[in-house]
Amino acid sequence: MLSSIKPRVSFIDWLRGVAAIIMLQGHTFDAFLRTADRGGAFFTFSQFFGGEAAAIFLFLTGATYGMGMNRREHLSAGQRVLQALRRARFLFILAILFRLQGWVFAWGKSPWRDLLRVDILNVMGVTAALLSILALRSGLDRVRWAVIAGAAIAIFSPVLSMLNTSAIPWPVRDYFVPSAEMFSIFPWGAFLAFGVAVGSMIPLVERGGWNRVMQWSALLGFGLVFAGRYFADLPFSVYSKSEFWLNSPALVACKLGIALLLGSFAYLWSEYLAAGDWSLVRQLGTTSLIVYWVHVDLEYGPWFADYRQTMTVPQVLLSAVLMIVCMLGVSVAVTRARRLLQTQPELVPVVTLPVRSEPQRRRA
Repeated sequence: MLSSIKPRVSFIDWLRGVAAIIMLQGHTFDAFLRTADRGGAFFTFSQFFGGEAAAIFLFLTGATYGMGMNRREHLSAGQRVLQALRRARFLFILAILFRLQGWVFAWGKSPWRDLLRVDILNVMGVTAALLSILALRSGLDRVRWAVIAGAAIAIFSPVLSMLNTSAIPWPVRDYFVPSAEMFSIFPWGAFLAFGVAVGSMIPLVERGGWNRVMQWSALLGFGLVFAGRYFADLPFSVYSKSEFWLNSPALVACKLGIALLLGSFAYLWSEYLAAGDWSLVRQLGTTSLIVYWVHVDLEYGPWFADYRQTMTVPQVLLSAVLMIVCMLGVSVAVTRARRLLQTQPELVPVVTLPVRSEPQRRRA
């Protein structure tokens, strides 16, 4: 039996906010830095760290997806899967609306194929639908199967690149075959599957045990990063076609390790260093979807097209700061609008996590 679940988990929001800031600077550099400076250190590091944002968003989406499965364990097996599919459908509808809005705003300049372009929201929706069957399991059983699913996606990603998939229609192929131009289920869906494992594990942690969990999370994060780099640097590979930055399981291990390390730090910060205080980072995290939607339209839409890939490094750095400030303003405005629309007083943000007490855990 779960204890009462509050509306938000503060350290998860803080981690989302970190991902949002990483994403904002990465997209600003990608959209506006001039070609002559794209071989420099600033752009390289910007894109290196920017690539972690997508992994964190997918990981946290999976965690909330798993937590949702926990809340519906009292339903029948069919109802649990159906509810999970409805959540996946919601994500996929958001993806379609996002592409449609971008295509309409770029009317006449964007080909119709852009409507079917696979973005991170598409991957979230389709991967969540494929993983909805995990709702049939519960507790540690679901954690195990989610980890197996994530590992399988990572391991088979290079295999998808090796196969001849030319006979598959491109709108379907783009969802599965790794590509440097867009997101795909292989390997990106692995982060969502691992997130489901974490979300499903949350009720299994006894009260007072989260400090120990986060210590192990940090150690596991370090281990994954070092193991990923070790296997990536080996002079041989079991795959005949594998690229570290495209489809390598080692890259998944490194990104997952970084996500776990950042999650441990987010917990430390939210629980002990700034507990209860208003946080710019957490504020962005509470409205990360709106921040993502608005900033992509601003940076890649028609509004500032004349400045695209024309700026120097100092100009882009200033633009990134301005974009973060602008998105903070959007986030605060959205939060205030939500409060005005509420019919009841706003619930206090969560500091503690929904977990089982020790006697309840033993009976489970």
